[in-house]
Amino acid sequence: MDLVALTTRAPVAGETLIGQRFFTAPGGKGANQAVAAARLGAVTRLVGRVGADAFGPALRANLRAAGVDVTGVLTDAGESSGVALITIEAAGENRIIVVPGANGALDGADVARLRTALVGARVLLLQAEVPLAAVQAAAAAAHAAGVLCILDPAPVPAGGLPSDLLALIDILTPNEGEAAALVGFPLDSDAAVIRAAAVLHAGGARWVVITRGAAGIYWTDGASGGFQPSPAVSVVDTVGAGDAFNGALAVALADGLPWPRALAWGQAAGALAVTGVGAQAALPDRAALLARLAAR
Repeated sequence: MDLVALTTRAPVAGETLIGQRFFTAPGGKGANQAVAAARLGAVTRLVGRVGADAFGPALRANLRAAGVDVTGVLTDAGESSGVALITIEAAGENRIIVVPGANGALDGADVARLRTALVGARVLLLQAEVPLAAVQAAAAAAHAAGVLCILDPAPVPAGGLPSDLLALIDILTPNEGEAAALVGFPLDSDAAVIRAAAVLHAGGARWVVITRGAAGIYWTDGASGGFQPSPAVSVVDTVGAGDAFNGALAVALADGLPWPRALAWGQAAGALAVTGVGAQAALPDRAALLARLAAR
């Protein structure tokens, strides 16, 4: 559950500020990406856990209302639901603290449920708000099932991503900060972005897409690649933009769209998501996405 405060600016250490607004909203990277995919028309299943608290039933009900199959989402009696403490500044930038709760307890039993969900699936979306061991086991299950695997490496695990995990990933989608953390140098120029993507590709990922906010994306498959600018939009809130990108990219590829078109879907979804407040509340549906693409 996202606990969101709107403020003119983020406080510095030891400072107390008066905010303008507070609200709660269902969130979490896995849930956001599942809702993004479902809103765009994909049959979507989520595997994970919520806690035995007031947030758990609300989170499951919200997912069902968005069209997500939650039979793979268990209630963990020993944990709280995951929460994200979010401040959103007037310029649209955000600062987030995630407390994983039940998300941090994912283990082999959850991966066993995933194997069932992979039957007939085309794409598996993974992110790093759950234990890395579970991510790696899930990627291995997708690889064995012949299912395309997309990993959003956020937040970047301590120690980075092991090479045996990267070897299981078809598409790696870090943002610039995450890519910098993974490769160990700042992405302070286009040349640095290209170099970082090459390093991540050489590490094992088949395709690398580095998302750069208003500057667009850079992608490579090792043999080719390029920069693509972002659509121009009025930014209200950047929370959930990456999740919108990943959800739309997954749906486009599951629908059999060619790579350039799939990237355009991701960028259009991300652009639409930043024009509203909140993560899931701002995720576009298929009609809005197609209208945005037609307008471009």
